[in-house]
Amino acid sequence: MGKVTGFLEIDRQEQKYQPASDRIRHFREFTLPLNQSEVERQAARCMDCGIPYCHGPTGCPVHNQIPDWNDLVYQGDWELALRNLHSTNNFPEFTGRVCPAPCEEACTLNLEDVPVSIKTIEQAIADKGWKEGWIRAEPSATKTGKTVAVIGSGPAGLAAAQQLARAGHTVHVYEREPKAGGLLRYGIPDFKMEKRHIDLRVKQLEEEGVTFHYGVNVGVTVTMEELSERHDAVIICAGAERPRDPGVPGMELEGCHWAMDYLVQQNRRVGGEDVSGEAPIWAAGKHVVVIGGGDTASDCVGTAFRQGALSVTQLDIRPIPPLKEDKLTVWPYWPTKFRTSSSQAEGAEREFSAATLGLIGEDGHIVGVKCARVDEKRKPIPGTEFILRADLVMAAIGFSGPRLDTFIAELDGKLELDGRTNVKANTEDYKTSYANVFAAGDVRRGQSLVVWAIREGRQAARAVDEFLTGSSNLPR
Repeated sequence: MGKVTGFLEIDRQEQKYQPASDRIRHFREFTLPLNQSEVERQAARCMDCGIPYCHGPTGCPVHNQIPDWNDLVYQGDWELALRNLHSTNNFPEFTGRVCPAPCEEACTLNLEDVPVSIKTIEQAIADKGWKEGWIRAEPSATKTGKTVAVIGSGPAGLAAAQQLARAGHTVHVYEREPKAGGLLRYGIPDFKMEKRHIDLRVKQLEEEGVTFHYGVNVGVTVTMEELSERHDAVIICAGAERPRDPGVPGMELEGCHWAMDYLVQQNRRVGGEDVSGEAPIWAAGKHVVVIGGGDTASDCVGTAFRQGALSVTQLDIRPIPPLKEDKLTVWPYWPTKFRTSSSQAEGAEREFSAATLGLIGEDGHIVGVKCARVDEKRKPIPGTEFILRADLVMAAIGFSGPRLDTFIAELDGKLELDGRTNVKANTEDYKTSYANVFAAGDVRRGQSLVVWAIREGRQAARAVDEFLTGSSNLPR
């Protein structure tokens, strides 16, 4: 815990943002960090709550020992706080930026709507670790002689690779894209997390002995059978990239795109990659409609504003949620309540209880979106139809599972899938139905959070270590 009476004396403080009028002019991170003394004051608010739900099953998926490192920060021992944080989370600078912080919803002080600023403190610990040079490569002193292939370099793949390399295995990461990071790099905009953070971790992994192979599309440029024969074990961490189809007529119109196509292209552009061979998806001077109410949709909103959109409207089929949850029936679980992301706060119009009936085109180009209000069963209500002007439309209603045209197609039924077309594996051994192949992250569990991907990568690494050596000292 922090200071005994800290939560009684100190008000909650969070990182502030640059004004919207300033931050929409660039793609850099726009949070204004708290200074060190204020972070230590915020850590002091961590109370002796008896049962810290923040790091239990209702809070942090990687089970960060939040009260412990809050107390260490309060005491001024930042280096030990970093070691504690790294004991459960390989990449706290990632989660400190992009995690929705279920830990804060589960905080006991959230019963009074003033939870400890856990996410802010986590990011501050990681950032200070890099600044002070405390984060260094930790190569294994011994080698097992075993080799492991990791397919995909998103958070699950990176976490698995780092854990296995530190256990002494020779790790090869196979990535389809020209750079590592998966959707951390290509899906999440730089204004939420600049990609230099990924580059630092990739350098660290390379110094720990991990070899990255870019431009390798497993199932296309190299077969899964080849990797399985070449390595003692394989972990699939390929993510869940197949977009969910909104099922509305008109998606073939010019100006209608899947959200991830839009975000990936802009992230490539910001990252200095060549996108000249792609048809540009650009929002400048246009009326933009985003179909969907989740994080990906919100990322499209923020990107469109930065490209110079005239207006951005976000359609959500769900009813407008309550402004405040009923603590006694929901806490410490994640509540459904009205939330406004930083991107939405930049000027988006939000339409709730709105179904998309169809996309209207003229001369093959999108000009409008036909909508209607829905009832409690999400069925359109006759007579409530309305049309939104649109020059650019993004469909962002989630993901259906992994791509089916790569290693899944290659193995043709030899790799068992579950009912949602994810690669089937349990959370005990993460073993798939195929030979020496394991699966972790979104490719196994479906679309989820970065923090869940890190957890699964760590747990799968332990399972593979046990598979290869008969035992493991890696944590689950």
